Amino acid sequence: MTRIFLTIFFISAFTTNTLSQDKDSTALQDTTLRLIGGTIKVDTVQREKHSPRKAAIRSAILPGWGQFYNKKYWKIPIVYTAIGIPTYLFFDNKNWYNKTRTAARMIALTDTIGFRERVDKRLHIFFTTPNSIGALLNYRNEFRRDMDYSVLFVLLFWGLNVIDATVDAHLKGFDVGDDLSLKIKPTIITGNTPGISLVLSF
Repeated sequence: MTRIFLTIFFISAFTTNTLSQDKDSTALQDTTLRLIGGTIKVDTVQREKHSPRKAAIRSAILPGWGQFYNKKYWKIPIVYTAIGIPTYLFFDNKNWYNKTRTAARMIALTDTIGFRERVDKRLHIFFTTPNSIGALLNYRNEFRRDMDYSVLFVLLFWGLNVIDATVDAHLKGFDVGDDLSLKIKPTIITGNTPGISLVLSF
């Protein structure tokens, strides 16, 4: 009985050892080499270099795509907020520009019959006040000016989105580890003059 138990034990131990060797060989294929006293990871896969050009192109095509490429996910809502607000203001100003333009045409053509049905109620005051065509035209021009400003802000924030993604991609490989240090050390300047030097260690 003891011999059978020992035989089963050694067969189980041998099988476990073989499986562990297979697992270790698989781990080696996964670029992990196990040694006594620790684990050494060997990176045998050539990783794709982080490209600032790709980040810039993606941000130019779709705002926030470059930030997603850089794994700066928290910046995506900021990008869409910065671009979305002037976009909304553009369409709102365009809507009011069309309303004031229609009202101005009706007053200019003295076609004030049925204006209450055709004009926004907030513009009715221009039809009940004499000689209000000038004020209405100024009101219309303000909306047109605000439309232009909205377009400029959209283009500005879109460009900043591209610049931000490009700069982030450039800084992706920048070493910010603990090995960087700035030390003050005594030194000898030319002519055997004692001095102090700043040493930046990488």
